[in-house]
Amino acid sequence: MDFAIILIVSVLACFVLRNPLKACPTAFYAAAIAVDVVYMYGVFFGLPRAIWSPLFVLIQKCELALALFVVVMFIGCLSKESRMYKWLKPVRSELSIVAWFLSLGHMAVYLESYVPRLLSGSSVSTNILGAFALAIVLLVLLIILGVTSFAFVKRHMSTATWKKVQKLAYPFFGLVYVHLLLMLLPSALHGGIASSTSVAVYSVVFVGYGLCRIGRALLDRQDAAKVSRVSSVELKDELEAAS
Repeated sequence: MDFAIILIVSVLACFVLRNPLKACPTAFYAAAIAVDVVYMYGVFFGLPRAIWSPLFVLIQKCELALALFVVVMFIGCLSKESRMYKWLKPVRSELSIVAWFLSLGHMAVYLESYVPRLLSGSSVSTNILGAFALAIVLLVLLIILGVTSFAFVKRHMSTATWKKVQKLAYPFFGLVYVHLLLMLLPSALHGGIASSTSVAVYSVVFVGYGLCRIGRALLDRQDAAKVSRVSSVELKDELEAAS
C-alpha cells in the first residue's frame, strides 16, 4: 500500500516539478545523491527514527526510484498527441536519471549485505539466491540504461544505437517485477497480509503497463498504416494528375 501512495505522489510531483526539472536537472540529481548519502550514513551509523523511517521505505525498499521508473515507462504508453505526453516527454530522461541515482543507494547496501553471506557459504534460501542473481542482472542493465540517459553520452552515440540500447528498458522493467515476486511471494503465500497487498499492487502496475504498452504499439502500428495508405493515395493522385 505504501507503494501505491508513493506512486500517486510521484506522478503529481512529476507534473508540478516538470519545469524546474527541465530547467535545472543537476539540482535534482544532486538532491537524489544527497538522499543516498544520508541513507547510507543511516545504514552504518544510525539516524533518528523520524528520518530513518521514510528513508527505509523510499530508499531501502527502493519504492521512490521504482515509482519514478513507472512514470518513465508509462509515458511511452501515452498518445504522442496527448497533452500529458507533450508535458512529460521532454523530462523523461531526467526523470529516469533521478530514479537511477536513487536506486544506486538501494543496490549498494543490498550488495554489501548479501555478497559476504554468499561468499562465506552461509545458507541462503532459493528465492533469495534467485533474487540476488536477478539483482546482478538488473544492476548491469541499470548501469547501461542510466549512463546512456545522460545527454552528453547520447550525443556521442548514433541514434540507431541509442534506441537499441534504450530498448533494454523493457526487459529491465519486466525483471524488476520478477525480482519483487521472488522477494515477496513466499511470505504472501504463507498468509502475510503486507506481502500479499504488495504483490497485488505491483501486479496491477506491471501487468497494467504490459497491457497498455501492447495497446499503444498496436494503435501506433494502425496509425502508421493509415499514414502509409494516405501517402500512397496522394502519390497515385499526383502521378495521375501529372500524366
